[in-house]
Amino acid sequence: MEKKTYYITTPIYYPSANFHIGHCYTTIIADAIARYRRLEGFDVCFQTGTDEHGQKIENKAKEAGVGPKEYVDAIVENAKDLWKALNISYDKFIRTTDSYHEKAVQKIFTKLYEQGDIYKGEYKGLYCTPCESFWTETQLVDGKCPDCGREVHEVKEEAYFLKLSNYADRLVEYIETHPEFIQPESRKNEMINNFIKPGLEDLCVSRTSFRWGIPVPFDPKHVIYVWLDALTNYITSLGYMSDDTSEFEKYWPADLHLVGKEITRFHTIVWPILLMALGLPLPKQVFGHGWLVINGGKISKSLGNYKDPREYIKDYGVDAVRYFVLREVPFGNDGVFSEEALINRTNSDLANTLGNLVNRTISMANKYFDGTVTNKNVTEAIDQELIVKVQEAKKVVSEKMDQLHVSEALEYIFEVLRRCNKYIDETTPWALAKDDTKKGRLQTVLYNLLESIRVCGMLLSPFLPETSLKIQQQLNNQEESREFLSTNTYKVGEPSPLFQRIDKK
Repeated sequence: MEKKTYYITTPIYYPSANFHIGHCYTTIIADAIARYRRLEGFDVCFQTGTDEHGQKIENKAKEAGVGPKEYVDAIVENAKDLWKALNISYDKFIRTTDSYHEKAVQKIFTKLYEQGDIYKGEYKGLYCTPCESFWTETQLVDGKCPDCGREVHEVKEEAYFLKLSNYADRLVEYIETHPEFIQPESRKNEMINNFIKPGLEDLCVSRTSFRWGIPVPFDPKHVIYVWLDALTNYITSLGYMSDDTSEFEKYWPADLHLVGKEITRFHTIVWPILLMALGLPLPKQVFGHGWLVINGGKISKSLGNYKDPREYIKDYGVDAVRYFVLREVPFGNDGVFSEEALINRTNSDLANTLGNLVNRTISMANKYFDGTVTNKNVTEAIDQELIVKVQEAKKVVSEKMDQLHVSEALEYIFEVLRRCNKYIDETTPWALAKDDTKKGRLQTVLYNLLESIRVCGMLLSPFLPETSLKIQQQLNNQEESREFLSTNTYKVGEPSPLFQRIDKK
């Protein structure tokens, strides 16, 4: 039987030499979801990339004294290096300067123009260069860009427009009949009430005031507006408008677009209308999550709270960083990042609850049975309570991940691990070891612990891939089941600390 497919994307990122932990948030969550779907047996395509056109890039390159392509080439590798450091398992990395993408965007633009969804006119309005966004006077906040809070400036130029207004009613009907399409609910209400129902204005989709973009093929003094260029990456990367559309036919429509709340408008209004105009199915879900902030504010160099994420990885380990981001922030809401909170999570959950459990269980297996443990089935009622808890884990984690409640999925796994620690205190293996008549009971207790650790280690693999691998290696485990099995035999290796406690000083 053919595998079920799952296509998940993050936004393509503005290439930068200064990514901060907030930039990593979406991609870490997307990676955990992608890894979980693979664990469930799905054929997963996980895509990220870089958004490399626009006036902002052109200006930055000019300041650096190089051409725009040379400028982005020099810093795109920074993004790839960061994703490698964070153990991001993407399947596709698209650059909007890739020639196949540029050709497909030109074909899309031409198709929409020829069928009357794009027309030529004159644009006069307000533009935010850093956000590459057009705004009306009423959308400004204190006269500034509502997304980034910076100055906007008036532009007037010949331009092509996409007829968003023609699709407004159809879009509202789709959103209302597909309640899962925009999540969380607060984002859906914001899009409908603040943007669609007040009236959609046709979108300017070309510029003539700068050159760094994909030329309109039949009118090359125009370059295609960066958001039309950027949004279409989700289908061009799959071969849409190319000679080989097999991946597009296989993976589209996307199962999940993960985006920050500041770009939900583009992904839930402009993007679905583009797809409607092209006669293509819409993605199954767009999830606009909150921001990861420091002390309630933005992360930036100017505020003095910026730190390269690789520094956190070097100081605390990649899985500690991943765990904090995934566990600390309820998905959909804003979350606060601090090193103190990262240290607290690492010490309490990773070093103590998980690391100490694995270390002392393997140590006892080595000490009492030379590392070889089998289930002697000398059971008591307390064993069944633990086993039921472990058996429920796969189902609970599956339900939480289906709802994108990543933090809650992790919390349940650690609830099981805490139960294992309590089980040690209740069964007192060190006391059983003193009585030769209770060696069978001791083997059963240690077996239950090892098997519980194995299952939890497997369930942790999407979230903490390095740690999960270390757990299975210390257990000498080849079994991939996420169910509690009563017939394994363990020949464990030597224990090695998974996490060191961090001194706050």
